[in-house]
Amino acid sequence: MVLSKTASESDVSVHSTFASRYVRTSLPRFRMPENSIPKEAAYQIINDELMLDGNPRLNLASFVTTWMEPECDKLMMASINKNYVDMDEYPVTTELQNRCVNMIAHLFNAPLEESEPAVGVGTVGSSEAIMLAGLAFKRKWQNKRKAEGKPHDKPNIVTGANVQVCWEKFARYFEVELKEVKLREDYFVMDPEKAVEMVDENTICVAAILGSTLNGEFEDVKLLNDLLAEKNSKTGWDTPIHVDAASGGFIAPFLYPELEWDFRLKLVKSINVSGHKYGLVYAGIGWVIWRSKEDLPEELIFHINYLGADQPTFTLNFSKGSSQVIAQYYQLIRLGFEGYRNIMENCRENMQVLKEGLENTGRFNIVSKDNGVPLVAFSLKDSRRHDEFEVSDYLRRFGWIVPAYTMPPDAQHVTVLRVVIREDFSRTLAERLVVDIRKVLHELDGLPAKITPKTAVDGGEAGKSVTVVSKKSDIETQREITTVWRKFVLERKKMNGVC
Repeated sequence: MVLSKTASESDVSVHSTFASRYVRTSLPRFRMPENSIPKEAAYQIINDELMLDGNPRLNLASFVTTWMEPECDKLMMASINKNYVDMDEYPVTTELQNRCVNMIAHLFNAPLEESEPAVGVGTVGSSEAIMLAGLAFKRKWQNKRKAEGKPHDKPNIVTGANVQVCWEKFARYFEVELKEVKLREDYFVMDPEKAVEMVDENTICVAAILGSTLNGEFEDVKLLNDLLAEKNSKTGWDTPIHVDAASGGFIAPFLYPELEWDFRLKLVKSINVSGHKYGLVYAGIGWVIWRSKEDLPEELIFHINYLGADQPTFTLNFSKGSSQVIAQYYQLIRLGFEGYRNIMENCRENMQVLKEGLENTGRFNIVSKDNGVPLVAFSLKDSRRHDEFEVSDYLRRFGWIVPAYTMPPDAQHVTVLRVVIREDFSRTLAERLVVDIRKVLHELDGLPAKITPKTAVDGGEAGKSVTVVSKKSDIETQREITTVWRKFVLERKKMNGVC
């Protein structure tokens, strides 16, 4: 969270048993201590607290990379003290960033001449990349409207309701109206036809998602391009497309090379991708690529010289580490096209293992698609007694972090669980997760329903049925809970071999 909060007034000190040989007094929790402490004590205090964090490898909620090769770890540690923006002091790091931009641009089929450099920049993630792309669209639209003598104070952007929160941030921070295409049951991505219907003369771009956060599905960018081109020809507008390929940008070129979603489509003017997702780099790197120089207004680029030479910069932040850029270059040359394809194919195969295991329980509906980001989104077929949030909560007892969430409007009545398949999620882990899910379901089946079922009876006004909630007495509820827990404890004793 960006916003912080403090604990209760009674919990204002940090204690550490192992650090007590170095420190005799407690440290203040929310104020800087008056005196220094030994480095061993500082390390142990922090290490003790971090032990309570979840295991990143078992965090199946996240798309972000949690494992890299030791050789890449060494490169990252060796460059951790280099400031990415000091291009004159670290020219090789700058060169590696430029190589990454060009490699990714060619991967996305940018229409470049043989020796023409690509237009793009490294960012701290797709959120910053989207902000930069959105600013470019807004400024270009404003410049055209000003030149035509038309109002330029009410820009809007069209997206699906399934977009990541960074699009809402862009709209709010930079005063752009966000026009969302609502979802519907069994169709959890943006409908291209409805999106094009919402486009008007104030639309700075339509944002398509290549890999929805909700269910991993790729939106139909090709259909969107064709429909929007037809509308542009009729209206005289030139509304462009941005592709948010945060998750799918490093998947589609390797698993679905024939799929047209990138710069092969003429209206696609910019693409963002997260290097720290399926680009296989630790958190902190994203990329935004523009089709050509004309798509990035020159007035958005700043030129500075106080670091030693003239340096163009187009970022929202300034100083940042170089490690992630170097790590991205390592992965691109280490793996190559063949290596990325092998990893993505392996992720897809492990996704199928998990999907089939869940289907074999007979308890879940699969919401995700086979084609898209390798993940499995699923919901309970019968959630009258226990819901997906309880399944998620019980899985944490086995160490698994599996998120449960409701879909955006107008599919908010649908609740799903989601497991993201990353490179470090093996077939063995997939099979083990299914085993633990079966255990959770068995435990929940033996517990009282979280919500008392409703019983419908005849009667009421004009013959309408009236819903009456059956309510048990306190003693009945207590007896039921006691019986269930007694049975549960006895079964656990048998499983643990207690005599």
